[in-house]
Amino acid sequence: MEKQTVVKLPSLMQVLVALGIFLALAFSFTAKLHLPIQLALYIGWFIIMGLGIKLGHDYKSLEKAATKGIANGLGAVLILLAVGALVGTWIAGGIVPTIIYYGLKAIHPSIFLLATMIICSLTALATGTSWGAAGTAGIAMMGIGQGLGIPAPMTAGAVLSGCYFGDKMSPLSDSVILASSMSNVEIMEHIKGMLPIALISYVITAILFTVVGYHYSGNVDMTQVDSVIKAMDQQFVISPLSFIPVVIVLVLLALRLPSFPVITLGSLLGIIWAVMIQGMDPLVAFNTAWAPFSISSGVEFIDAILNRGGMSSMLGSVAVIIFGLGFGGLLDKVGVLQTIARLFEKRVNSAGSLSVSTIATAFLGNVFGSAMYVSLILTPKICAKNYDRLGYQRKNLSRNAEFGGTLTSGMVPWSDNGIYMASILGVATLSYAPFMWLSFVCIIVTIVCSFMGWFVDRCPPASAEQLAQDEEEEALAVKQLTS
Repeated sequence: MEKQTVVKLPSLMQVLVALGIFLALAFSFTAKLHLPIQLALYIGWFIIMGLGIKLGHDYKSLEKAATKGIANGLGAVLILLAVGALVGTWIAGGIVPTIIYYGLKAIHPSIFLLATMIICSLTALATGTSWGAAGTAGIAMMGIGQGLGIPAPMTAGAVLSGCYFGDKMSPLSDSVILASSMSNVEIMEHIKGMLPIALISYVITAILFTVVGYHYSGNVDMTQVDSVIKAMDQQFVISPLSFIPVVIVLVLLALRLPSFPVITLGSLLGIIWAVMIQGMDPLVAFNTAWAPFSISSGVEFIDAILNRGGMSSMLGSVAVIIFGLGFGGLLDKVGVLQTIARLFEKRVNSAGSLSVSTIATAFLGNVFGSAMYVSLILTPKICAKNYDRLGYQRKNLSRNAEFGGTLTSGMVPWSDNGIYMASILGVATLSYAPFMWLSFVCIIVTIVCSFMGWFVDRCPPASAEQLAQDEEEEALAVKQLTS
């Protein structure tokens, strides 16, 4: 009779060693050695595979888990490539330059950061996608900010604060749908649960950006702004007609049509605008969907912001996302996050500690799962029984998972959101992360309110029978995970 291999979950020490090695690689490669993060993630696969084999897994099952993780996130890769094409063609078609041109004329420097957050939040709220908002309104606001002399990382922080707020408040958002469904909460109940803390955090963040904006308004050299406007006018045909593709794309996204074909349609419109309005050769215009747009205007700012785009510029990001998704699939298979969650569970005894543990678990899902969807799927599964045991409604769980998972996803350099936002906005993840003020404020307000008992919804604690059933379901899940 063939001997069956016993598969075990990793111990806390094994998890700390494996993840410690990975984090050391990731930070040393990016911060010290100036090596690509792709290599750190590639090596990370074999670190987790080695741990998995030690725990009783066979190589084939681990490889299958990695490829399954990649398959689950390929939609993000498609959108990333489509947005690359959109950026290239919208620059070639004069769409982005037109938005920057009118923005520099209309937005006063003192309210620029506040306006950036509001515009991006409204865009994300209407479309239900932080990626789409950053790839349209975000790019334009980055160009306007550089024209006004605002530091790029700070502008990126305002962009992301707005994008993630609007994304969280939109019933069209895939992350909202995922967080609520994994927590067994109705979508509108989930949004209502987030709304009070999100609004308080939004007002606080708006005040911060307003105060900082007034500080920078006195340093703006209007002669430089005028020279940029003049150069834009010389290099491109500036026309209000260039807003038509923007309106079409935003309306289609707001109608909840699939992002990939809608953004691809936007790229096609960019090519048409490049040929019809900018007078570009059709083949050259079509090539901007693949290769970065090239311009030599003699104005450093314009060349820096407009020499970009195209699918080819996203290939490095695609590699990071593929390796990151596979790494997350391996962590899921080996049971790393389950071991970490058990450590938190022993210390959870109040609404405050529930919030801290859930937000921390969701953040670790981004750090080690390298994708927001990994965080939003695993966190409710891991933390749900603690809410039931202590008598707190599941909408508290979905809110905390959303804040900890979605609002921190753009802070991790090797996560899908971190890679995407850095590529689109042209600012390194660790440079803009300190200015993602809405994320920090929202998490702090959530934790404070939870410890104070504010905006916390109670329910009868689960019975011993129900908790026992939950334990059986968890054991079955672990068994399926390791089979």
